[in-house]
Amino acid sequence: MRFRKTLLSRYLLIILFAFLFIPIVFPLASVLYLLIQENTHTSDANYLKYGSGNDLADMWHNQAAQMRESNAADIDGKLRELKQKYPEASFFWVDSAGLTRLQLPVQEGLPSRWMPADAVQFMKKSIDGDPYTVVSFLGAVHEEPSFMVMQMPRSIIKLERPIGTGTPFYIAFLFIMLVLFFLVSLLFFRHIRKRLLGLQAAMTLHGENGLPQPIALNKPDEIGQLEAAFNQMVEQLRESTERERAEEELRKRLIASLSHDLRTPLTVMSSHLYSLRKESLSMNGQSSLKQMEQKIASISSLIENLLSYTLMTSGRYPLQLERQDLLRIVRESAASWFPLWEQEGIAAEVELPEEQLLQDVDKAGFRRVLDNLFQNVTRHAVSGKYIGITIEQHQERTALVIRDHGNGMEAASDGKGAGIGLAIVDYLLHEMHLEWQMESSPAGTSVYIYPR
Repeated sequence: MRFRKTLLSRYLLIILFAFLFIPIVFPLASVLYLLIQENTHTSDANYLKYGSGNDLADMWHNQAAQMRESNAADIDGKLRELKQKYPEASFFWVDSAGLTRLQLPVQEGLPSRWMPADAVQFMKKSIDGDPYTVVSFLGAVHEEPSFMVMQMPRSIIKLERPIGTGTPFYIAFLFIMLVLFFLVSLLFFRHIRKRLLGLQAAMTLHGENGLPQPIALNKPDEIGQLEAAFNQMVEQLRESTERERAEEELRKRLIASLSHDLRTPLTVMSSHLYSLRKESLSMNGQSSLKQMEQKIASISSLIENLLSYTLMTSGRYPLQLERQDLLRIVRESAASWFPLWEQEGIAAEVELPEEQLLQDVDKAGFRRVLDNLFQNVTRHAVSGKYIGITIEQHQERTALVIRDHGNGMEAASDGKGAGIGLAIVDYLLHEMHLEWQMESSPAGTSVYIYPR
């Protein structure tokens, strides 16, 4: 039962019909043709009753070859005998003097004495006419001037509609059967194509959740099984999306809770370190105190980045784009970092033009981008002792370039949170319709920021 509902079974049925087309349809058409011929030619029972026209002509010439004008009685007797054998025919003969002799039956319009013009006119009228006319001169080699004539209705030797007139109907039947086969095949594959296109359309149309919509199941065949599998896939995607959304919400809540819980102990640790700085410590103690302060500052920055990134990914980070001079923001931000760069021994080289570089940005967001990039230089490229800030042409656009001489970002694998900081940079620049590109090598890293 399941096999009967499959596309394979239907296709095999079409193939079976194709194989049976010649050995079954052709004989069937032949039988129908013969039946039609028999039923439509009941009035043609006399067809070829005396043979074909050539047979009658040969018979008549043979009889004339046996006749002599000198034996007129024999000629009359033979004609009467033939009249009995061929009652539908008419006979007469003309002697050498041109006189019409015995007529069976008597025919009106025949001349009693034949002139050459009469003979020519009679022959001209009889050619391809009705009745079918055969003229033969008497004698063994038909050498005598006398002749005898037989006329037979053409309906006896020729049908009004001869055998074979049903052939067009036979060919039409075969043609209809062939067209029917192709039509069935076309409809079969057209139906398959329509269902496949419907499945393709369902795959490309997405609902409000960004997932394809389930489709209605039509038939339990191979395409129906594919549709069922598609619906099952959509349901699995929906469940997976729901789980991912729930896990994302849980992650965000966890990060927010952890960040909040970590701030209190870090604040306490910072206050105790501030108290320790007032105590008399050895050089090693002072160095250790400085390292702890740096680590606490690093952890605080990482927590701040985690909170910011959580807000960004949830769409709750406010940005107000306004027309700003990017170079002024860069100068202000770099000025705030100069003391730290001097403390770390980093030579800062800022070469910015006097003219403005206007762009619609969020001022706080763009300063956040600069702070993260400057912080990466301070943490990961301090060995290069250099930071350069300038304007260059990059990909046919004016770009802000921040360059260092460190070991490159690929070498910065000490777990200091560079990934979160760069993710925030990417998000903020994208929201402010800016592009950025980082080119890093062991000789240093260059960051390009330019309009989209």
